[in-house]
This record gives sequence, structure tokens and C-alpha cells, in this order.
Amino acid sequence: MKDELTRIIDSGQKLGAEYVEVRAQRLFRTVITSKDSRIEVVRKGIENGAAIRVLVNGAWGFASNGTLEPKQLMDSVSEACRMAKAASLRVKEPAKLADIKTIEARVTIKPKANPKEVPTEKKINMLLAEDKIIFDCDKNVKSCTINYLDISGTNYFANSDKTYIEQDKLYLYLSTVVWAREADKLALGSDVVGYTTGFEVFETETPEKIGRRAAMRSLDQLKAKTPKGGTYPAIIGPQIIGVFAHEAFGHLAEADLTLAGSVLIDKLGKKVGSEIVNIVDDGTIEGAIGTYKYDDEGVPAQKTPLIKNGEIVGLMHNRETAQKYGTKPTGNARAEDFRYEPIIRQRNTYFTKGDRSFEEMLEDIKLGYYIKNYRGGQANLDGTFQVGVQEAHEIVNGELGASVRNVSFSGNTLETLYRVDAVGKDFELNVGVCGKGQAAFCGAGGPHTRVKEVLIGGGA
Repeated sequence: MKDELTRIIDSGQKLGAEYVEVRAQRLFRTVITSKDSRIEVVRKGIENGAAIRVLVNGAWGFASNGTLEPKQLMDSVSEACRMAKAASLRVKEPAKLADIKTIEARVTIKPKANPKEVPTEKKINMLLAEDKIIFDCDKNVKSCTINYLDISGTNYFANSDKTYIEQDKLYLYLSTVVWAREADKLALGSDVVGYTTGFEVFETETPEKIGRRAAMRSLDQLKAKTPKGGTYPAIIGPQIIGVFAHEAFGHLAEADLTLAGSVLIDKLGKKVGSEIVNIVDDGTIEGAIGTYKYDDEGVPAQKTPLIKNGEIVGLMHNRETAQKYGTKPTGNARAEDFRYEPIIRQRNTYFTKGDRSFEEMLEDIKLGYYIKNYRGGQANLDGTFQVGVQEAHEIVNGELGASVRNVSFSGNTLETLYRVDAVGKDFELNVGVCGKGQAAFCGAGGPHTRVKEVLIGGGA
């Protein structure tokens, strides 16, 4: 493969490109969906293809091709160069890339059970077994949808800086959504797991565990009451503090969005939260869904501090934004597959541990909420956010009280960071799929975290 990609790079340079990169993939993918005890979708197949990106006179050109056939890839590099030359006539600020070390590497993954080699029938039976467990939990369970995905294979990367990387890929993803109904009450419960390990993980994280978690979340909501809306102190659980770290803060700290006008554009080196707030984006956590060895520009993954003791100390960069900021790339350039250009994406974004126990955080709250599991939400570049919650509880006089349903909390990201007054010594990292124009697996999490004041949405 190296010789073939090198010939494409040579061709691009002869056509006038000052920089050329080629990303090729040979991946095997399986998708299975079950709904209400029936298998609705089974798709499996090989996805071969290549993406070619060139820089000509400070302008980018990009072309992709769903084949690894040499002649068609040569046509693609010619097309990318034509696009870049045309774009260079109108470019206002020529793109420049930060220097990186030349790398030659082979990254291998050797799971005990490669999902590619696991019979499709076994995967189907796993979904149907989980489905049965869910419906057996209670007569009020009315519907469930389970989505399974596995991806395995190898990505290849080469560029005109003489870097060449072969990197195995392996993802397992299982999403479960359960609906329960009692009288006029309808409730949703969900559970998502994801791994970069082999299929053997389902020997310990069994369908029984996954299905029961999702089912019980929906059934518990049937018994819950609607909270009284207003401003309250809250303890935010690891799943939702992770969503906050990723959605409400993390996107603001992606340097392309920072430059596009996020609220952090002038905040580097400045205080944006209380001194006990520390947030990191980390591509090196073993086994985490957002972990990899090298990004899609050939930059090594690393641990990137974003907030330290309440101060913005870094952003997430690709080679282009790193050059603009006069810093080093952080290994955050990622593309969904060969059809897309790499853009700045988060990896595993989280609040770091503190020194408080959950019980200690409860003690000081007379009336507030424990916000535990995420249901949906949105965040904006101006720092405003809203998060929907599928599992929450009242806190009354330092103790957990009744379950509440249809909860949301909202506010301003930086104001919320300043209101953090306790950080737990526990830690949990969860799984998500980010949709910043492309899909990307990301981890997010942290410890239980207490906020002095958040706006809770509920009944009047």
C-alpha cells in the first residue's frame, strides 16, 4: 500500500501541490437493528476507499473515491488539484500548516474475538436475547429498539512530509431505547455502550445487564413526578457532566469553532470558572471509544488540558489552526471515513477528579436536584445550553428524594463553570456519537459535580 500511496503523492506534487495527503481504508462493517422482537435490518460488507487532500497556493482541494484502484485514484488527485487551483484565485487567507515530525508506524489491534469473525447469527441472537429480557421486565414495557454496529479493519495514511501510518480500527457500539407506558404516562429509557476491544466484551457486559438498565430507566420514569421549575443547586452525575464537558464547553474549545466566533475567542489564558474546575480532552485512555494512536493528519494523539484551575490553558487543534495560533497540533483532526475531510473533533472529554464524596456533596443541599442521565440537548457558540434529562431525583435536606421526570436544565456555560463548588473523587467515562457535520465516536464523563445554581425546567 505504501508504494501506491507514494505514487499518488508524487503525482499531486508534480501537479503543483505544496502538500498532499492520502487516507485509504479497508474496513468491514456490520449493522443490525431489532425492534420489538423482530430483526429489521442486517447489513454487512466491506468499505474500501480513499480520500485525497491537497494544498495549492494556500487553498484546499479534496476528492474521494470508493475504490483503491490506482488509475481512479490518480484521476482523483488531479481533480483535487484542479479544485484547489480554482479556489486559490479567491482565497483571502492562505492556509498554512504547523510542522510535525515525520512518522512511520504500524498500529495493530489483536482482540480475542474479532467481530468480523463472529457469526452474524450470534450477533442477531444477542440482540434478540436483550429484547426478550427487556419485555420480561414488566408488562408496561411497550417497545424497544436496539442498534448494533461493529467496524474493523485498517486505515492507511501517507503525506508529502514522508509520514506513513497503517492503523487498525475496531469499534463496537450498542444502543438500546425502551418505551414504557402506564395509563397516559409515556416514558423513555436508554443505554449506550461502546468499546475499542473485541466481541468478548459482551461476555461481561451482557445483554441482560444492558437491557435491564434501559428498561428500569423507563419504568422508573412512570413513577416519577414533574419537578417544580426554578433555580436550584444540583449535583450533576458523570454521564451528564460528560455531556456538559463535550457539548456545552468542548465544542467552544475546538479551535475552528473558536475562530468562528465561540465565546472563548478571547479567553485563552483567562479565568472562565471556579478554581476547582479542570477539563481535559484525551486521546490516550486505553479502551475508551475516543482513543486512537494517530489522528487523520498523522499527528499523535495526546492528553490536552483545556481548563486548569478554572483558567483556559489550551484548545483542540489541527495542523492549520495550530499554525494560526503559533502552537502545536493536538491530534484532534478526524474524519468519519474516506468520504469526508478531517476536521477538529473531540476524543474523550472530561472533568478531572476532585476530593469530595457523593454523600458530602448531598449534605449541604436543603432543596435541589440530582441530575443523573442524559436524554438530549443543545449548545450554542454564545455559551448558552439546554440539556434534557431522563433520570433525576429531588434532594431534600441532604438526602435523595423522589424521582422526577421531564426535567431539563439550562444556563450559560461560563456562568455554570463559575458556580461549580464541589467535585467528586469518583470518575466515569461514557460513550457518545458526535454529529459535527460528520459522525464520530467520542467519550465524555467525569466525577459527580455540584453546581450552586442551575435553572431547572419543569412544572409551574
